[in-house]
Amino acid sequence: MSRFPIRPAWSPLTIALMVIGFIVWWPLGLAMLAFIIWGDRLIAWWDESQHKMQARGSTGNEAFEEYRRSELDRLERERQRIEEEAVAFQDFMRNLRKARDREEFDRFMRDKHGADAEAAKPDDKPSAGTAGAPA
Repeated sequence: MSRFPIRPAWSPLTIALMVIGFIVWWPLGLAMLAFIIWGDRLIAWWDESQHKMQARGSTGNEAFEEYRRSELDRLERERQRIEEEAVAFQDFMRNLRKARDREEFDRFMRDKHGADAEAAKPDDKPSAGTAGAPA
């Protein structure tokens, strides 16, 4: 049952979905009501039919079945490896974005503090009106 995002039960979410379904288009509300009432049976029937389909796929040849199981296991390991690589790549990209953000922020702070320091420095150059006047 964990494959389905909602459980077939009388919960606030399912009731709200049913009411919204009736408001939008009455067959949707009716379908949601049916799911709330008979959803457990529907899920059990679906799981059972999927199990029968897998059992029906058997050829009866033990050597072939062993080969098929080993290939399916190999494919599952490959899928898991690829999933792990995807997670590692997402972590890498997150760290890369974080480093780039840090670099941009540091550059901003250097530029800002550099401009503030320039503005706070007293002007050492004499003004144009006092350049030739004796002291």
